[in-house]
Amino acid sequence: MLSAEADGKVESGAPEPVDLNDPSLYLNRELTWLEFNRRVLHEAEDPRNPLLERLKFLAIVSSNLDEFFMKRIGGLKQQLGAGMSIKTVDGRTPKEQIAACYEVVRQQESAQRDVYQQLRSELGAHGIEIVSYDGLSREDTDFLRAHFHDNVYPLITPQSIDPAHPFPFISNLSLNLLVQVRFPNQEGRTSLARIKVPTGENLPRFIQLPNRNHFVPIEEVLRSNLDMLLPEMVVNSVYMFRVTRNANTERNEEHADDLLSMIESELRDRRFAPIVRLQIQGDMDETSRGMLAAELGLNESEDVFNAGGDMLAMRDLFQLVGIDIPELHDEPFQPVDHPCLAEGTNIFHLIRERGPFLLQHPYESFGTSVERFLKEAGTDPKVRAIKMTLYRTSSDTKVIEHLVRAARNGKQVAVVVELKARFDEAANIRWAARMEEAGIHVTYGVVGLKTHSKIVLVVRNDYNGLKRYLHIGTGNYHAGTARLYSDLGILTNDQDLGRDATELFNYLTTGYTPERYYRKLLPAPKVLKVALLARIDRECKLHTAEKPGLIQFKMNALEDVDITRALYKASQAGVRVDLIVRDTCRFRPGVPGVSESARVISVVGRFLEHTRIYYFQNGGDEEYFIGSADCMKRNLESRVEVVTPVIGDSLRAELRSMMDSQLGDYRNGWEMQPGGEYIKREPRSDAEQFSSQQQLMERAKQRVKQATRYQSGKTRRHVAGRNLR
Repeated sequence: MLSAEADGKVESGAPEPVDLNDPSLYLNRELTWLEFNRRVLHEAEDPRNPLLERLKFLAIVSSNLDEFFMKRIGGLKQQLGAGMSIKTVDGRTPKEQIAACYEVVRQQESAQRDVYQQLRSELGAHGIEIVSYDGLSREDTDFLRAHFHDNVYPLITPQSIDPAHPFPFISNLSLNLLVQVRFPNQEGRTSLARIKVPTGENLPRFIQLPNRNHFVPIEEVLRSNLDMLLPEMVVNSVYMFRVTRNANTERNEEHADDLLSMIESELRDRRFAPIVRLQIQGDMDETSRGMLAAELGLNESEDVFNAGGDMLAMRDLFQLVGIDIPELHDEPFQPVDHPCLAEGTNIFHLIRERGPFLLQHPYESFGTSVERFLKEAGTDPKVRAIKMTLYRTSSDTKVIEHLVRAARNGKQVAVVVELKARFDEAANIRWAARMEEAGIHVTYGVVGLKTHSKIVLVVRNDYNGLKRYLHIGTGNYHAGTARLYSDLGILTNDQDLGRDATELFNYLTTGYTPERYYRKLLPAPKVLKVALLARIDRECKLHTAEKPGLIQFKMNALEDVDITRALYKASQAGVRVDLIVRDTCRFRPGVPGVSESARVISVVGRFLEHTRIYYFQNGGDEEYFIGSADCMKRNLESRVEVVTPVIGDSLRAELRSMMDSQLGDYRNGWEMQPGGEYIKREPRSDAEQFSSQQQLMERAKQRVKQATRYQSGKTRRHVAGRNLR
């Protein structure tokens, strides 16, 4: 029930004004994220998806929960340990949030186990089986024993647990066996041993049997061949367990003499960070369970999660997703080249003469657009300097290679590397070292702020002097995620944006914070939040019955309270508010007197939605923005973000098409209800059977066909004209 406040008397029959500080108006960040994970799980349940794609979604759910415990539960436990009892905007203490999350997680894991069993059954009909060691033929067990002896046994070191051998260190997310053994003829004398299951990139979780798609979990092979590790011992029991450690080990960098050393130290600390979750399989006895919880410093009744008889770490199912059976996968999609970048002309000439260009990944190729931009910048003799921000990249991305070549070709290259990109810190340290060795000027951004922006600035000596060329995007410079995430980017030579980018890089590389004037860019933390709030307020003032206001945001998360409150005020004023939010969302649509003109849509499909778009109708003078920032407090106040206006009718038309297709998605769309729960939309016609992502794939292909027809017609007209002459 919403509370109401009034300064004076309320006229009879008039609705009481709503207090926009009422906690019931704001959904909890952690619980709404778990709702998103439930929508991902639905993709694993959905029979319309190919079987191995469903298995992929099941693995994603498990991976997501691991990260949720490392980051979100880890952070809440830190608050609890520090004695914090301050309530969030939704009215919950850290302890209450943890309890609510645990309840949802247990429900979700139960549903996850049901889906796993269902998928095992359906995959079996296609010859793909996860089989138990106990039911195998002698030929298969001989093969597995030999494989274990040659490839696994040398890697294992059993560790005793007794007065002479204290409880061993358990690494994060590792699979472990707790083995109780005794000597023969000594019934009363037992001892415990911990055996870490060796899994990783070079030793997969599942061992494939010869000549068929039958797989045996490595832990079952280990369990059934313990006589190699513990000869002449009698095995009384074998239990499996797994732990999750807190990943929140960030220190105060303002007091660090060397940021690089501090991050390296943080990574070492993370290995030994407090444990926040113990996962066990269902056959573990109460004594062993209690001993493990006590040794790991956990509350047995709260922090122990029982997987029943099913496998732990379902994230490892990713290994099986790659099985080459085409009919069990999505139809292959090859990103197309942007039609204006398909020709071999110098990319800077194309941008100058035909730009700006809107890039849509993964529908359009990252390699022939962004990577090409950097490659040609490194080899073009007229390019003088390259500056960029780097939050995440990968070994299969050619970005670092192009930057190194540019430096060796005499270009001035400066890269702002974010060392604190969660779970990519070690990789970023390696990239930074490689670039410094090549003579690239590497800096680590501004103390106290993460550099999350996605921007490249190229300075080129054109025929009429130095000109600036830019790429500004919503996604990382990462070839892998560019094939899997839905992102946008712009290639432009807008000189006002170029001057703004110069100001931004001067700030990032020096840390000096004088008043900086930005003509078009909306950078965080100084400008963006104020600009968004001002535009929301402007939309309220311009709204009339004849010209209704319209605000549309597409983002990963809406968590910032000030933005949420401003959107409530806009909806109260009658402005239509359309929000496409992938996961966390505090805003409740359809609340009487508060958000009746608002709706919240979430799209979960083949690609991870990662695009950020901000649209304001502005009384007919429409504004579109794209960039790196979500509407989260951390993005708006604690990170360096870049949001850019999108100018040009054709580019805006593409953004409009994208927004409309997602708002009208009845295949992969979910609609939030006033209470915060989501309802899956169902197609109402044949046309609605196609998701917005399918529409965007088709639209990308059509753009190429149209460009090809245009170019072909242009060539024919040129030839005909020449013949007439």
